[in-house]
Amino acid sequence: MNNMIFGKNPVTLQFEKSRTVKKLDKFVLKSFIGPLILTFFIVLIILILQFLWMYVDELAGKGLEIGVVAELLFQFSLSFVPMALPLAILLASLMTFGNMGEYSELTALKSSGIPLRRIMSPLVILIAFICVISFFFSNNVLPYSNRQARTLLYDIRRKRPDINLQAGTFNNDIDGFSIKITSKDPATNRLDKIYIYDHRLNKGNTDVIYADSGYMKVTQDETALSMVLYNGYSYSEMPEQDPGRPEKKYPFRRDIFKEQTLVVSLSGFDLERTEIDLFKSNSAMKNISQLTHDIDSMNKRYIRRVDDLFKEYTTSLLYNERYIPGDNQWSQEEALPPDKLAFSAKILYDSLSLLEKRTVMSKAIGDIKSASNFLSAQNEILHNDVKFIKRFEVNWNKKFTLAIA
Repeated sequence: MNNMIFGKNPVTLQFEKSRTVKKLDKFVLKSFIGPLILTFFIVLIILILQFLWMYVDELAGKGLEIGVVAELLFQFSLSFVPMALPLAILLASLMTFGNMGEYSELTALKSSGIPLRRIMSPLVILIAFICVISFFFSNNVLPYSNRQARTLLYDIRRKRPDINLQAGTFNNDIDGFSIKITSKDPATNRLDKIYIYDHRLNKGNTDVIYADSGYMKVTQDETALSMVLYNGYSYSEMPEQDPGRPEKKYPFRRDIFKEQTLVVSLSGFDLERTEIDLFKSNSAMKNISQLTHDIDSMNKRYIRRVDDLFKEYTTSLLYNERYIPGDNQWSQEEALPPDKLAFSAKILYDSLSLLEKRTVMSKAIGDIKSASNFLSAQNEILHNDVKFIKRFEVNWNKKFTLAIA
């Protein structure tokens, strides 16, 4: 009754406290989300720039369209998301509580009786939600984007660079041709003093074309290169008519032209897209269930291979039947009792003649070398199998560690 007369009732106090807590949660989340988005894209851009720095030599000079480059960067940016998120969350958390401490907001909240863990609770819930999303992204979206990115990068690597004729140097970008020009006018695309060596027959410099000037352009369907040559000569060495005669003659043919058009195929200069299933067996292109199945299959195959190796080694190298005498059936009366049996390798070896000793030693050394070579080769195979299994296990663990990080 006194509370209702002189102050606020408990229901009102509880309601106002609830409103204050909701405003606090909104304030903390609002202070965190802005830096999170900013730092996430900054880290993502840094990772993309690092990727460009690594592969700039393979991308430059290929004449790639903007759409192809944009697709490549987009696919690889998706693969960088699990790495960018932990750094973005860390930096955003430092920025959020750093700003709250700088402007004494954190001090005011703690002085009002709100504990630090209550202030951080909305961020903990949000980050846990981000972890779940990151895991599903790594498990479902990332394998497909990795497959797309690696396939596109593989196609770009296979694409031949664009033809770039430099004055004073031979250019061998076109299969079967070696081209040299003395000067080039970029404005009109005019070429002067053109030398073209035709090597399509693989007979050396037997066919040569020289032109005083010319122009080079790609056909409309972009499948061939057309070179229009003016005021030149073409030289071709002809096969000898009678190669058996003692006096060798080397005939040749010379043609003079005022205008000649040379069309060359540009196969290999276009970007040929490959099916995305090319890299589907790679561990980075699989989800959790696929990795689990593959790891289990590889472990079983590894155990089976070890068992087969042991059987092969023991049957072929240790217990070879050709070393056991054929007459090895003894009657029970002729055999010695087990307690009287004694074996000494030294006594057995000393009982042999010198020739037999040499034969035994040579055979033993040969068997040891054979066994050593066999085990070394099998050890290399097993070592590669273990490395392959570990690579799959690492990618399996990455699905969880990058999300939890």
